[in-house]
Amino acid sequence: MTSDQAGGAAPPDEYVEAEIQRLLTEDPAVAEQGITVIRREDTLVLYGEVESAHRREEILRRVAERFPDVPISSDIGVIRAQAPTEIEQLP
Repeated sequence: MTSDQAGGAAPPDEYVEAEIQRLLTEDPAVAEQGITVIRREDTLVLYGEVESAHRREEILRRVAERFPDVPISSDIGVIRAQAPTEIEQLP
C-alpha cells in the first residue's frame, strides 16, 4: 500500500468518501466502477484492480487533484488482461 497524499486536515467524512466514489464512477476520464473507497482511521483507501499501472496512476492523480487536502492511500492492483498464449485442453 502506498501513501499518495499527506495532510494535516481533519479526517475525511462519509461525504468526502461519497464524492470520491462518485468521481471514480461518473467522471468520463475515469469511469471505474471496480474501485471502492474505504475509510481507515484518517485516510481514505482506494481498493480494487485496474488493467494497467498507467490507469492506476491516472486515477490517483485525478483524485489527488480534485481532493488535495484528503489523505489518500492506494491499494489498487494491476490485473493481467492479456490473451492466452496456450490452447486450453479440456478433459
